[in-house]
This record gives sequence, structure tokens and C-alpha cells, in this order.
Amino acid sequence: MGQVSDEDVSRVFSSGQPDALALVYERFGSLVYSIALRSLSTRSDAEDVTQQVFVSAWRSRGSFDRSRGTLGGWLVTITRNKVADALRERQKQSRVLLGVAGGTAVQTPGMPADQVVDKVVLADELAQLPQAQRLVMVLAFYSDLTHEQIGRASC
Repeated sequence: MGQVSDEDVSRVFSSGQPDALALVYERFGSLVYSIALRSLSTRSDAEDVTQQVFVSAWRSRGSFDRSRGTLGGWLVTITRNKVADALRERQKQSRVLLGVAGGTAVQTPGMPADQVVDKVVLADELAQLPQAQRLVMVLAFYSDLTHEQIGRASC
């Protein structure tokens, strides 16, 4: 039997067939885990989030609409939300621990958890571009250069 396509995996998942979750995990488990690990930096947290993503996906499989996007994209969205939840929980636990230890809660001057996840996913995508294209994107979006300035800088 040949390679099963993503579309076939999506169709099996949507129908709720008994082996569907295992098939989806086999296809997308490493993607979900790598996003979670890059965002959370600890294996145990990444494993927890990965499990949460697939449990959530299975329970809400009826809301997955193949005409609106891919199963991989849907799982990445769920992953992004679960990572943001985990980061918020970390912040909450840090504040509680500081309070219990007698310290004062310190406002962390960071960005919201969902923005952290967006930055990690974006950095991962940028890393997949060829060097020249990555340079142009970084100069445009991070350095806020004009097209003309980018042209001069990349020569």
C-alpha cells in the first residue's frame, strides 16, 4: 500500500474512524511537539501540550472543516492556543510562588503568551527560507527598512 495523503488522513479523522487518532498523531505529532518544545523549552511541558492538543483535536473533530484549511494548520492553531495557555499558567504559578515565598510579585515586562508563540512559529518559518530571502524578510519586518534600503543593504 502506498503513502497515505494528508487529505486521506483528514477524511479519516473527520469521520472519527477508530484508528484515526493514531494516524493523525503519526502524521503530525512531530510538528506539534516541535512547536511546543521551541515555545516552552522543556520536554515535559512540550509532551503535556502535545497530549492536550491531540485530545482536544479528537474531542472537537466535528468542528474541523476540511474546506476551510488543512488538518495540519488546524492542529498548529490548537497547539498555539495550548502553548499560550501553558505560558499563562507558568506566569500565574511564578506569581503564586513569589507570594508564598514572601517576595513581591514582579511584573514581567514581557509580551502576552500568544505573541511569544507567534514569534517562535515565525522564527521557525523564517529559518526554513533560503539565506537571501530570509535577509530580505528580516530587514523588512524587524529592521523596518524600505524596499530601497533593503536593495542597498543586500547588494
